Amino acid sequence: MANGFETLVPGARVRALVWIALALALVPAIALRGYWTPDEPREADIAWRMSVQDLKSVPSLAGAAFCEKPPLAYWLAGAAVAAFGTEAWAARLPNLLYALVTALAVGALARRAAGPLAGLVAAAAISTLLLAFQVTIWLATDAPLLAATSVALLGLYRGWYAREARERLLGYTLMHAGMCAAFMSKSAAGWMVPALAFVALVLAERRLGELRRPALWAGLPLQAAVILAWIHFVAVGPDGAAHLQVFFWNNLVGRFTHVDAPAALQYATGHRNTPGKYLLELPVYLWPWTLLAAAAVRRAWRDRRSASRGEADAVRFAAAVFLPTLALLSFAATARNVYLAPALPGVALLLGWWAQRIRGDADALDRMALKATAVLLLIAAGVLAAAVAVVGIERGPGLGFRPDYLLPAGFGVLLAVVLAVRALAATGARATTAALLSLLLAYAALLAGPAAQVYRGVNAWQDLGAIGRALRVDLGAAPLVLLAPDETTLALVDLYARPAPASIAGPVDERALAALARRLRDAPGAMVFAQLPGRAPSPVAARWLPRLRPAPDPAWPEAAGLRVVKRYELPNGRRYALLAAGSPAASWR
Repeated sequence: MANGFETLVPGARVRALVWIALALALVPAIALRGYWTPDEPREADIAWRMSVQDLKSVPSLAGAAFCEKPPLAYWLAGAAVAAFGTEAWAARLPNLLYALVTALAVGALARRAAGPLAGLVAAAAISTLLLAFQVTIWLATDAPLLAATSVALLGLYRGWYAREARERLLGYTLMHAGMCAAFMSKSAAGWMVPALAFVALVLAERRLGELRRPALWAGLPLQAAVILAWIHFVAVGPDGAAHLQVFFWNNLVGRFTHVDAPAALQYATGHRNTPGKYLLELPVYLWPWTLLAAAAVRRAWRDRRSASRGEADAVRFAAAVFLPTLALLSFAATARNVYLAPALPGVALLLGWWAQRIRGDADALDRMALKATAVLLLIAAGVLAAAVAVVGIERGPGLGFRPDYLLPAGFGVLLAVVLAVRALAATGARATTAALLSLLLAYAALLAGPAAQVYRGVNAWQDLGAIGRALRVDLGAAPLVLLAPDETTLALVDLYARPAPASIAGPVDERALAALARRLRDAPGAMVFAQLPGRAPSPVAARWLPRLRPAPDPAWPEAAGLRVVKRYELPNGRRYALLAAGSPAASWR
């Protein structure tokens, strides 16, 4: 059977298996999750606001301009929300498009660079590498950025290695189209990966003359027309100059270094970078294919003198895509894992090249990497089975059997174990392609089975919508004041409870409490909504770990003469309180 798979690749049956596996892995993660912190509640509110606001050039959060990113992602998510409502699956519908575009673009790039099997493996890799998977399923601007960058890199490869003028023009025009979409997803930072890859190729191949080719610049007017049109509409809108400064100075330059700006716009102070952060975390970003990526790097170095020109070009392009971006981000003031995601097509291309290279020619270390990856998936199956058991207990009244959780999860775990064992057998029989296919199917079984059930359980811990809807009922017609709200709190109140409440900026200190007192005097009967410190333990966790308690309640409500009207707590999640003026002694402690 392993040899049968070996002869089929990349035939229609195996291609169909790969695409079905990718759909089973991605669709539950996109459709079965609620809005999870961090970021997704904020992004959901921005998408909803975009669906109802008249000004489409500037995104807004809870009614205030939110100038961190251009609006492309919010236009698409807002259109989905307008059509299907504010449920998480609706806002994430465009993510399915982003996932498909990313896989097709990277697959086409690898197929052109290294062969049919390389294309199939690269498409699977860019869809399942942990960091790329996280970006693809998350409601944020990084998913369209990854898709747009993948298109730009496909165009760059076609233009750079074109043999005819027409092909070069089409390739570079495609590159500009991808870069335009990348800019409209995440500002000029969207140009980072393709621009650095181009510079690296110029230096590596000493082709300065490429800069003089008209085809390279022919697509630039396309970018200029779209981007300048958006900038124009921002500039002529309310507070246009201030918004442009935040878009292009505070939020762009300020990500890489400290700039002169108010504290709220000091982006360099959050997510601080540390030396070697990305290199240390890289094995996690590439999971579960980390060992395969290491084997690909080893093989590329070992075969650097014996590889054909086409193979050398593929490896060089993969390095140009990934390494310059990794180096630049390592020196930036801020660091988040998602910043590196647009460079992952380089890793996917290298994995595709390696799969094509070792087909029928795998050495002992290549086979060891395949076997070790199978063992990692077996361990992951055990971990996910335990996670499902914990989630099932949290969701149920006790240790009762939950067939709606355990049956699909158990089937997924069993299938993954069988496929991982099959991968071990195929590797021993030197059927490396069959081993790769079995590994992918095993991982997809884990994501479609136990991981999907974990999503359902974690939804209860992240159900901010339940808090927002309960708050709306409890408020009635009373005015609302938010005390020291973060972006998540602003989003949940705006999306579910009441748009545009009054807000007192944090931190909670004498200044904030004085401002709150003035606000309450001016609005008799107003209520205060504030987040409480710590997280609320779930009933099961509290029973098993009686010492597990949330952080002590703050002292400021008593000092402000407030009483608790109601508490809102999510199991293993956030805690809030709705307060009103009056004696606090009866209900706060």
